[in-house]
Amino acid sequence: MNAAPPAQQSPVPSPADRALRRERGGWYSYDWAMSAFNTSVTTVFLAPYLTSIAEAAADADGRIHPLGISVPSGSWFGYVLSLSVLLQVVVLPVTGALADRTGHKRQLLAGFATLGSLSTMALFFVADQRYLLGAALYVVANLCFGAATVIYYSWLPDLAGPDERDAVSSRGWAFGYLGGALLLAASLVLFTRYEALGLTEGEAVRICLASAGVWWAGFAVVSITLLRNRRPREAALVPASGGPLRASFRQLGGTLRDLRRYRLTLWFLAAYLLYNDGVQTVIGVSAQYGAEELELSQTTLVSAILLVQVVAFFGAVGMGRIAARIGARRTVLGALVVWTGVLVAAYFLTAGAAVQFYLLAVVIGFVLGGTQALSRSLFSQLIPPGKEAEYFGFYEISDRGTSWLGPFLFALTFQLTDSYRSAIVSLVLFFGVGGWLLLKLDMRQAIVEAGNTPPERL
Repeated sequence: MNAAPPAQQSPVPSPADRALRRERGGWYSYDWAMSAFNTSVTTVFLAPYLTSIAEAAADADGRIHPLGISVPSGSWFGYVLSLSVLLQVVVLPVTGALADRTGHKRQLLAGFATLGSLSTMALFFVADQRYLLGAALYVVANLCFGAATVIYYSWLPDLAGPDERDAVSSRGWAFGYLGGALLLAASLVLFTRYEALGLTEGEAVRICLASAGVWWAGFAVVSITLLRNRRPREAALVPASGGPLRASFRQLGGTLRDLRRYRLTLWFLAAYLLYNDGVQTVIGVSAQYGAEELELSQTTLVSAILLVQVVAFFGAVGMGRIAARIGARRTVLGALVVWTGVLVAAYFLTAGAAVQFYLLAVVIGFVLGGTQALSRSLFSQLIPPGKEAEYFGFYEISDRGTSWLGPFLFALTFQLTDSYRSAIVSLVLFFGVGGWLLLKLDMRQAIVEAGNTPPERL
């Protein structure tokens, strides 16, 4: 990457610098585009809505029977989320290998964003007792969301050097939270005034779900226009036979064997898998927990998530500045301590106490963006050059709304105890074990082992 010349030598930015800023703008805009799905669909509207659809289809014992399997209606969304991620375990690394090998990142990003956004728009047709249709559409949308995010993340090493990545990554997350907050605010207005607009509550929710797909598709066009492909590096190439897809599977197999050389990168992935499962599950089930256990209204839940989005913008920027002083790893470790406190506090929240829920939302908002942005920039330092998309495929398996261990534990704990409070506090396990693994990792040695230059502060 070309650095900007000192002002005293040339006050006018070079064409390369202007092109870089333009491409960074396109990169930020995709976070703005995709955050609507993560916020409006996965976090706010779909979990309680799909749960209500499943409850409407349940038998006298409160159970549904998809494909002949008996499932409590309250566990349905957790299992659907888990299924979508189990599929990603196979699809995302292959997607990354294909992107690295072909260098056609823009085309792949466009394809996955298009299919994912169309599936999200189709959620408008999930009504009555169509819980299977809702599950199928969400699985496709979330699978495409994850695949597109793998490709999007892989541009970070091309757009920022080692000492810039914390700031650039944090700025991307901040833009995402602003975009998600803006659409969520509009959805909140629609939802609170649905009667005046001649809509039912269900129709209002379906419009809000579909609007996230329209938002995702519309702003993804900006990103695809501004981002550019790069020629594959030599490290991403393997002898081709049988076409690019088959070669990508071969490349993935070679990378899995090669991962043994990067044991500390694997160590970080294990830590991230655990603590990010906790983060994503808290976000993914917060609306369900608030509705079913705390008996809060949908308006309260949506406004609380909107509050999280607004505070998260400042949290992402603020934690980025903290990381510049004490290092990204120490900042993330401090955030994990706060996350543990959040779960303990959530266990003791009083039913119907909206103010308590809002206060907890402020704390979540501040640590949310920084935890994710700094983890992304830390991992980007641990990837062997030329394999960015492929390695981010492994990373994205447990990223933003694609966790499966956490939702599965939450759903299973609820099924065994019939208590959402027990289910929410069980997630402390992920923050404790994941934080301990990150604490024991020698980041500087891990970066050198991957063939990269460590930043000044870690």
